Amino acid sequence: HGVIDKYMGDAIMAVFPAANDAVCSAIAMLKTLSTYNHLLKIAQFSPLHIGIGLNTGRLMLGTVGGKQRMAGTVIADAVNLASRVEELTKIYQTPLLITEHTNRQLEEPMQYHIRVIDVVKVKGKSEEVTVYEIYDADPPDNIALKDDTREDLELGFVLYHSNEFADAQPFFEKVWQVNPTDQVAQIYLNRCQE
Repeated sequence: HGVIDKYMGDAIMAVFPAANDAVCSAIAMLKTLSTYNHLLKIAQFSPLHIGIGLNTGRLMLGTVGGKQRMAGTVIADAVNLASRVEELTKIYQTPLLITEHTNRQLEEPMQYHIRVIDVVKVKGKSEEVTVYEIYDADPPDNIALKDDTREDLELGFVLYHSNEFADAQPFFEKVWQVNPTDQVAQIYLNRCQE
């Protein structure tokens, strides 16, 4: 139920009437990419990776430009935040991140595999926002590992953001021992050690 607003280089900006529609679309895109990457592997090409950032909020849809050139677009702080969250997918090596605003708007959040990632202050914003990963499009083994370690990650997250770094570190170490490919756990371990 989304509408592609524009193509910007290798990026797509789309708007959706509901958070669930955006999340379902993102998961479908990632699953389709997984199938395509399998074909690329058979053809001995490198896989493609994408990052998706979702945010929910008020926006203005309209026409911008002048007499010689006009275009329809959406303008809002919510759009800028979605773009900043997409940039975070590279840092945390997670293909799909959503903000707390989107998380609160999900009709049935328990139908998704969601885990908290961080509280961040993104470029151009003065207030912090909590960011979550939705990992439904991960391979089944990765989903199981993230499900098994989600509680420890969240306990470490709470302690870390309460400035209890020494108490938080064992939780991230436990996540890392169970899932050594979890970049989020590694980032928090490095932060705790610093």
